[in-house]
Amino acid sequence: MCYAAQIKADFRKFTREYGAVMSLRQFFELFWQKRKDQEWQKVPKAMRMAFAQAGSSSDQECELAALIAAGDREQANALEAKLFRQKTRLAQAERALAGRPTRKAENEQRIAADKIARLQQNLADLQRAVPVPEDAMIFPGYYAPVMIMMDGQRVIVPMRYRCRLPGWDVAMERKKPGTYNARRDNLETAWRQLFGYRHGILPIRAFHEHVARHRLERRELGPDEKEQSVVLEFRPEPPQDLLIACLWSHHKGEAGEPDLYSFAAITDEPPPEIAAAGHDRCVIPIKPEHVDAWLNPDPGNLAALHAILDDRERPFFEYRLAA
Repeated sequence: MCYAAQIKADFRKFTREYGAVMSLRQFFELFWQKRKDQEWQKVPKAMRMAFAQAGSSSDQECELAALIAAGDREQANALEAKLFRQKTRLAQAERALAGRPTRKAENEQRIAADKIARLQQNLADLQRAVPVPEDAMIFPGYYAPVMIMMDGQRVIVPMRYRCRLPGWDVAMERKKPGTYNARRDNLETAWRQLFGYRHGILPIRAFHEHVARHRLERRELGPDEKEQSVVLEFRPEPPQDLLIACLWSHHKGEAGEPDLYSFAAITDEPPPEIAAAGHDRCVIPIKPEHVDAWLNPDPGNLAALHAILDDRERPFFEYRLAA
């Protein structure tokens, strides 16, 4: 499965390269809703920065930039409030330890110190002006820019990386949280309502996977050894943008809630270098010449769509332990 991916940070350049337009209304609705729900972190910093630093090319983009600045300020205030509480907690634990050391006080000191370090890092990341690759990371439940066809036009729409299939409600979705990936061998069964109908493309630079340590080290588990998982980053060599084949769904919002656009990345058997690293799946990068055919699928000719997935880009993927 594609546990996480590094989206193309400069997705505005992606719009120019592929003649797509930005659905600014949907970006505005997403930012507004995530700010309201206090889920600001689910919008990658790279996606926010793309609008916050865009300049005043239109009134809509100025409104977006102002909304993002307000959301960042609120997130910073929330982090600072949490930081203050943890510093108070740490001071109380240290006073207790100075008097009569107890296991409880030691645990309080350790937990508070750990949380302070994480909060300080999160606050520094939020306020940092210089982008880093981690700013473009998405995880299941996060949002990413996906190119789709809408009213005969290529459009970039922000979508949640975990697909809510047609007919599902929130309760059904919670029972099956793994729908951020669509296995190719299930496209005509579990994904039949989307395969051949709603296709998208996610531009990425790299992806991350959970891999069992013993498989990475190409050995069997020891007699008393428990399986351990590590996260590997797979990056194409030479570096390049990958156009990942996706399926997407649209659910109308209820009771004043915004519509939900969500997607899944299609995965298939891995190339040899990924299999050798201990993982059994890989996303499918399609070739640029297949973009039109992929985004305008014919449900009566699924063989042609499988042919696009077969005739994929095949870069060599180097890997390293993820930070």
